[in-house]
Amino acid sequence: MKPLEKRVLDYIRDLRLISAGDRVGVAVSGGADSVALLRILEGAREKLGVKLLVAHFDHCLRGAESDADAEFVCDLARSGGLQFVLGREDVAAAAKRNKWNLEDAARRLRYAFFERLTREGQANRIAVAHTADDQAETVLAHLIRGTGPAGLGGIYPVAGSVVRPLLVLQREELRTYLRENGQSWREDSTNRDVQRVRARIRTRLIPALKREFSPRVVERLNELARLSREEQEFWNALVENRLRALVRCADGSFSISTSDLLTPMTSPAAPKTAKASPSAETMPTRALTERLIRRIYQELRGNRRGLTASHVEQVMRLAAVSGSGHFTELPGGVTAEKSFGEMKFTTEAARPVKGGADRKRQIFGGYAYRIDLPERGCATISVPELNCRFRLKVIDWTCRERETVGGCLALDAALLRMPLTLRNWRPGDAYRPLGRRAIHKLKHLFVEGRVSVRHRAAWPVLDSAGRVVWARGMAPAREFCAGDSTVAGVVIEEERL
Repeated sequence: MKPLEKRVLDYIRDLRLISAGDRVGVAVSGGADSVALLRILEGAREKLGVKLLVAHFDHCLRGAESDADAEFVCDLARSGGLQFVLGREDVAAAAKRNKWNLEDAARRLRYAFFERLTREGQANRIAVAHTADDQAETVLAHLIRGTGPAGLGGIYPVAGSVVRPLLVLQREELRTYLRENGQSWREDSTNRDVQRVRARIRTRLIPALKREFSPRVVERLNELARLSREEQEFWNALVENRLRALVRCADGSFSISTSDLLTPMTSPAAPKTAKASPSAETMPTRALTERLIRRIYQELRGNRRGLTASHVEQVMRLAAVSGSGHFTELPGGVTAEKSFGEMKFTTEAARPVKGGADRKRQIFGGYAYRIDLPERGCATISVPELNCRFRLKVIDWTCRERETVGGCLALDAALLRMPLTLRNWRPGDAYRPLGRRAIHKLKHLFVEGRVSVRHRAAWPVLDSAGRVVWARGMAPAREFCAGDSTVAGVVIEEERL
């Protein structure tokens, strides 16, 4: 085995990229790197104990040149006695249809092809030919575009079923290897298109860095990427630990106290307080807070697409300095809201919006359901807006102890007047709850009961001839409560649809 082949074999074994018994699909474009990958894996397959197949994806971008690439790769597979699998998509049409740039469309469709191979069981690993030069170009591209520490990790050796055995080698080493073995390859003319950022980095920037700064710049950038990936693995483990310890999930939303979000780890230098400033000087754990926000967003939405550093800063400022009821809208329909010392992240359709309570109710739309109360028995009202059902049970009040277990209070059926309506809260609603001397606005009772701004517009209220007699979770109206002279009581129950 040649020294270069042994380096790749050792790299595969050290990182456990491929295991004995794997069926490896080798992604071969026809270019030098992928052809070298195929030849190296062909020589190492017995030592690795794997089976190989050759996978080629035709992007349909270069006409006869693309067809010739596919034929060349098919011949390579045939010469090695390997199965050949061809994928073909009109990348340009897909890019136009989905408003992707051409490179992004090519990558998406190519990896979708690889995923199909694994899903169909033709392969359980896909080996692609990214090299150390590709890694250096990726790190530089991320720096130019703008990136955080995670982006410095560049290309990962393993990403799901995709493995990259050649990250330990540079392109020129692979070309030398192919020449020594008399193996030809294809050149992709688009690689010379300097209108593409990656092509300019490859043909202009890296040669200039090598010439004017360090001939080992590719190695240095690869080492930076390796160290960054190790750092990211540590952060991932820490963030998962804090997510499990501090974040609560209920009804599809995630909640965390503002103090836990701003200081997710207690330290003498970072006292826990919901009033902490979002500045770096007063938040030694700011880096962890930022990552925790991104992780909560990912958990809620399924990905982090569209979430920028500016969005994360908005959430931190909301948690640190805003009052209860304030919120910020994030990409993908996610909302972060501060509510009574907690931050709630949700994708619920009902959103608080600017313009006051009337505007919120107008956007929500509201609901109102008339109730025909029977002399005995039960009236049932389904409220799809709340995804729940209410039952108004008319009971013999002499049985009140048995019927009102659990501390439920009842209304006096004889005191209720038609029309009896179950509706959502309206600004100005007020009544005198049992146990209180004065009339209180429901808005104030919401604050006392820690009802978030988000849920107030749809809050259920029972209206008797225009007067509020009951609101969910609150004491009923004092003058309508069942008492010693009550004959028939009304108990209100709620259940989810």
